[in-house]
Amino acid sequence: MTSSLEIKSVHYLQQHPADLVNQVNATHCPIIITQNGEPRAVLQDCESYENTRAALALLKLLAQAEGEVRNGLVTDQAQVFANLEALLS
Repeated sequence: MTSSLEIKSVHYLQQHPADLVNQVNATHCPIIITQNGEPRAVLQDCESYENTRAALALLKLLAQAEGEVRNGLVTDQAQVFANLEALLS
């Protein structure tokens, strides 16, 4: 993935939708869509979007786990294995 950031107007999007879709699918680089000179939307390929969603979900889980550790909501390893053995017996 390249680090260049593309910015296109909503008018350009209206005139060249297929070209922009092909571009984001080929480069996996998002395109910022502006309206009246202000950023309003992002055009991104589906694979990159799903990867971003998965990464954010993982970060959310990690933040939640970190908070649980900070608050002492943990179980030591020996207890976890004892609980598993009891469930499997």
